[in-house]
Amino acid sequence: MFIPAHALVQEARKSVTELPAADIHQRLQTAGTLLVDVREPDEYRQGHIPGAINIPRGMLEFRISGEPTLQNLERPIVVYCKTSGRAALSVVALQAMGFRAVVSLAGGFDAWAAGQHAIVRPHEVSFE
Repeated sequence: MFIPAHALVQEARKSVTELPAADIHQRLQTAGTLLVDVREPDEYRQGHIPGAINIPRGMLEFRISGEPTLQNLERPIVVYCKTSGRAALSVVALQAMGFRAVVSLAGGFDAWAAGQHAIVRPHEVSFE
């Protein structure tokens, strides 16, 4: 039986803690919190939350497995994508890997930007 992506995301959200941007902003004040942007690299380059590392959803489990510095199971982790679907799937994957303090940004990067929180944007190229 085929299960569409939307249904997978809805199922994932049942076991994921999603917090609004204001709560995530507070959480990021805690030293050692890892902020993971699971969007594609071109999305990340267009703008991202300050301090975020980019690990695309399709590479998450492999990158975490290959980098011992990312394997602290107790470290607080915040995951986000554009609107929170990929983040929900990512949190479920991280929980399956044994991580215990993982949350998702409700509404994703779009909600963060709408809340007027800081964003890192690329510098415009000037030819003058």
